[in-house]
Amino acid sequence: MLQVTVIGAGLAGAEAAWQIARLGVPVRLCEMKPQRFSPAHRDPGFAELVCSNSLRSDALSNGVGLLKAEMRRLGSLILSAADATAVPAGSALAVDRVLFCREVTRRLREHPLVTVVSGEVHELPGEGVVVCATGPLTDGDMAAAIRRLTGDDGLHFYDAVAPIVDASTVDKNVAYFASRYGKGDPTDYLNCPLTRAEYHAFWQELCAAETAEMHDFETAPDRPEKLKVFEGCMPVEVMARRGEDTLRFGPMKPVGLPTPDGREPWAVVQLRRENAEGTMYNLVGFQTHLRWGEQKRVFSMIPGLSDASFLRYGVMHRNTYLRSPGFLGPTYAVLDRPTLFFAGQMTGVEGYVESAASGLVAGQNAARLALGLPPLVFPPETMIGGMARYVSGGGAGPFSPMNANFGLLPPLTEKIKGPKSARNEALSARALTALSDFLASADL
Repeated sequence: MLQVTVIGAGLAGAEAAWQIARLGVPVRLCEMKPQRFSPAHRDPGFAELVCSNSLRSDALSNGVGLLKAEMRRLGSLILSAADATAVPAGSALAVDRVLFCREVTRRLREHPLVTVVSGEVHELPGEGVVVCATGPLTDGDMAAAIRRLTGDDGLHFYDAVAPIVDASTVDKNVAYFASRYGKGDPTDYLNCPLTRAEYHAFWQELCAAETAEMHDFETAPDRPEKLKVFEGCMPVEVMARRGEDTLRFGPMKPVGLPTPDGREPWAVVQLRRENAEGTMYNLVGFQTHLRWGEQKRVFSMIPGLSDASFLRYGVMHRNTYLRSPGFLGPTYAVLDRPTLFFAGQMTGVEGYVESAASGLVAGQNAARLALGLPPLVFPPETMIGGMARYVSGGGAGPFSPMNANFGLLPPLTEKIKGPKSARNEALSARALTALSDFLASADL
């Protein structure tokens, strides 16, 4: 049996190590924390969440909801730990980030086939089966080793994180509890309504606010003046500069959130519960790279937040990903070096769940390679298979990071009557059937 090494214990690496151990293969899980932390990380544990605490929708009418359903059927560690540490968030799956990190760490450290090796890895091992899940902030010697392997400096984009406020400092005489369209527990979200005049004043100040200076690790060596921002995690100030009404049709959309007296506000800022106790709430869709003083000044203009205490200000950090099409196959293995796998955002998937899913596929295939078993290529009708196909084959235009979405799946052959959600649910039903058939045929 070949030795299996996983480098990196983030969401993808943790999931990969778990899947390898589940198949009865010993695994070395190498993690540089706590000896060294990336600029975005603070917790010494595994699978640390550095952006939102939400793993997004659980509904089968949503692409990531289908992906989670598939991963649960495949024994995902990340989904199991998330379910065990969930906090109320309406139809979304959100977690207590501290408890989640501790749960993933505990399960891996207690597994008899997982050996945790602390310390930074500087080179890709030349022997054995390897899963590289070093994350989107990979730098230094490891980044140089990957560049030598790929012959490519790689691409980059920027990921932004939303602020968190102390719930007890939000003015409940102004803000009100409600979930959009009345779905879920109304205490999952606090809503801060704005009049037209309040929104205009806020928008003007947000557009004019000063952003933070970029750190060395956040700037591209070739074009430091050029920022490529991923659309799925757009800083709120960048979004605002696209037009006065952009936020009103985006994160500040008021539809489905009437005030207690029945009025529809001109705009709404939603705060989502951050922990089980409901003591912390994050500003939904307010990822930002403003200076901290500017965040306090501008976000305090939001009705209900004039005296709010910010427990964490928004930050922004660089994410790096590979040009994976033609380099990785649908198992996430390097085509020219089949004993080496990559997993996580570095492969071009985007999102917590998507990163873990890539680790699941890479981990299962790394274990099967070590056991002398044939690889698993998941059906294209499944979301996990559709993502792998996108990573290995790309799309119509330049390759860029991709969230789970139904556009990754082959279209239905029959017409579905009803709204778009009915079509999506039919795609999900087909995917879960295809997954069940695939697992049965592979004797899994």
